[in-house]
Amino acid sequence: MRSVNFVKETDSSAAPLPLPPLPAAARTLAVRAPLAVRVKENVLNRGERKLLDWMCARIPRFITPDWLTAAGAAGAAIAFAGYAATVLDPAFFWMATLGIIIHWFGDSLDGSLARYRQIERPRYGYFVDFSVDAISSFLIMLGVGLSAYVRLDVALFALVGYYMLWMYVLLNCQVSRNLQLSFLAAGPTEFRIVLIGLNCWMYFAGHVTIPVGPAIVSPYDLAFCGMGIVSICLFAVNVFNVARKLRLEDSLQNRLGRF
Repeated sequence: MRSVNFVKETDSSAAPLPLPPLPAAARTLAVRAPLAVRVKENVLNRGERKLLDWMCARIPRFITPDWLTAAGAAGAAIAFAGYAATVLDPAFFWMATLGIIIHWFGDSLDGSLARYRQIERPRYGYFVDFSVDAISSFLIMLGVGLSAYVRLDVALFALVGYYMLWMYVLLNCQVSRNLQLSFLAAGPTEFRIVLIGLNCWMYFAGHVTIPVGPAIVSPYDLAFCGMGIVSICLFAVNVFNVARKLRLEDSLQNRLGRF
């Protein structure tokens, strides 16, 4: 990008004009503390943390957190292509599994590497990470819906549940400054392991159907539908609990403010 020159072009000896002051809102935003405290209580958190720390100490210096973010998105694209190609050969489930592993590698390591090297950019990282996560989740679940054994509407229903749960995460982060990254002792890493397990199940079991009323579905459809239902229920329960807590806190603050 071309830099802005504040010196008059007609007089090279003139002193540079002072920069205009930042608006109050911009000054507040510039000095804001880190967005939130990360809350992770998933089963694999401790082991995964040790593994990530070990990897961060050995990653070459030329690899940056932004590179890892891009690698995570590339992994999601590989997973999408692998799932979609299973209509040609179920062996492409292994390609989808490889994409999920690459996605975990990039998505889990980008923030960890930034913290390890003490080059955090809290607002930038928060914004970019969740934006890329939204795109990556869409690619993976769209691929699942285009695969050989899962219906598209079922995969998109599971995606809606996942999005609703992450919508709660973002809303709760704004009101409590807690970034909750796990539910029922499970987080994104456990979700990826479940996906890999489902890939193995579909590859080895092949095409299986179950009559459910007038419809014919696969057990894999039921599994992804169950994931969507669980996510929506977690969204509803957590939203209700946080809303009740905030209502009581705000009412108490209003009463104290009158005195």
